[in-house]
Amino acid sequence: MDDSKAGSGRFPAFMLVAVVLFALNLRGPLVAISTVTTDLNTDLGMSSTAIGLLTSLPVLCFGLAAPGASSLIARTGVERSVLLSLLGVLVGVLVRSLGGVPAALAGTVIMGLAITIGNVVVPVIIGRDFRGRVAALTGIYTATMNVGSMIALTVTGPLAEAFGWQLALAFNAVFPLLAAAVWVPLARRGPPRTGIAAKPDDPAEPAAAPARRVPIIRRPTTWMLTIAFAGQAFAYYGLTAWLPTLLADEQGMNRGQAGAASSIFQVAALIGAFGTPFIINRFGGPIPAFLVNGALWSTMPLGLLFAPDLWALWSALAGTAQGGGFVVIFTVVVMRAGTQRESRQLSSIVQTGGYCVACLGPVIVGGLHDATNAWAASLLVVLSAICALTTLGSLSARGVRR
Repeated sequence: MDDSKAGSGRFPAFMLVAVVLFALNLRGPLVAISTVTTDLNTDLGMSSTAIGLLTSLPVLCFGLAAPGASSLIARTGVERSVLLSLLGVLVGVLVRSLGGVPAALAGTVIMGLAITIGNVVVPVIIGRDFRGRVAALTGIYTATMNVGSMIALTVTGPLAEAFGWQLALAFNAVFPLLAAAVWVPLARRGPPRTGIAAKPDDPAEPAAAPARRVPIIRRPTTWMLTIAFAGQAFAYYGLTAWLPTLLADEQGMNRGQAGAASSIFQVAALIGAFGTPFIINRFGGPIPAFLVNGALWSTMPLGLLFAPDLWALWSALAGTAQGGGFVVIFTVVVMRAGTQRESRQLSSIVQTGGYCVACLGPVIVGGLHDATNAWAASLLVVLSAICALTTLGSLSARGVRR
């Protein structure tokens, strides 16, 4: 493909393959740890709190390191930033697999920082190379992250039983190597040639329009999107952390049954990831998608409060919404940005606020349960986060069309 066609009407198929392979690395290596928690407790003597850090530290990195990731992308360019992200994932996976608590924590932090670069750079790539297909590509990106998580969860357990937990975790090094095989040629080729001079501090970015634009940080839509994503992330991480325990308490399931049952919530995200672009493109823009996903999201806390026996239905509906909510938010992020610089900055601000709040989700949901010895207060807080997502997300999308 001629790079001069990137971002134009011609569909950049090679870049699509590159994005898909990259996205496989952005969640899978992190969730793989959940399949070997017993081994970490037995072999390394890690407490439940310490093991919990292996899942919460990356989310904290997603929030706190996003501004640094944005600056790195500005200095090194998109393609090289992707390679740095993949290198960080590779190193983090291998360090975590060495054995010992310090190595496990250090490898997790390295991966969290590396994946933060990926979180920020992918919306920039979508805005640059897929401008006419933003919703569809954001859906593919989101679905691929979920597929990467499912692959990691499916493969790591059996490998741990056959070869031990260290080799099982090290297997995740395969995915950054596969992605790097595609991204190295892209980095050598350089950014797409648009025929417009790039700004010195922002590689491959077209010159800004002469009209003065309000800075990203001062736009109301920036903070609406940030609060909307905070609601999405808070609800997702809060429920992901405690749904198995809730189902065990309310439905009398054992740990294995509750874990398998809660997987419905994760798998259904694929439906939302592919269905939300259809809603955006067929029903006039992102606002209908925010409303539909908000309604589906709300079925989980309300359903578990008033009809808990239908937990499988609520898990499927809310799972669809959590995949779709991510898609519609970052579709609006890309469509609100006029340049690569704005896309990078807006993505960074939204993720910094959203993921910092998301870190509190498991703590608050679990703390309310401990304080009340029931799940009603926890579910009402999740419902409040979903209302913030739906309301502020819809307001942020006013004027944005398909």
